Amino acid sequence: MFMATQSKEEVKIQVGDEVRVLEGDELIAFNNMRAELQAEGEAKKAEAEAKATARKALLTKLGITAEEAALLLS
Repeated sequence: MFMATQSKEEVKIQVGDEVRVLEGDELIAFNNMRAELQAEGEAKKAEAEAKATARKALLTKLGITAEEAALLLS
């Protein structure tokens, strides 16, 4: 089990029975890593949405459904 609590000065992380307190440079690195992971997740979501929008626009332009496109490509 993983659990984290944060104040302005520290983060307490619990993994199983072990509790670790991150402060200073460790806290900065932890926050940076968390921000990077969040940004990567948001970028992947935006990319998936863009692909879905482009796919829908192409199908509309071609005047076919996704099922018809799948049959044509098989």
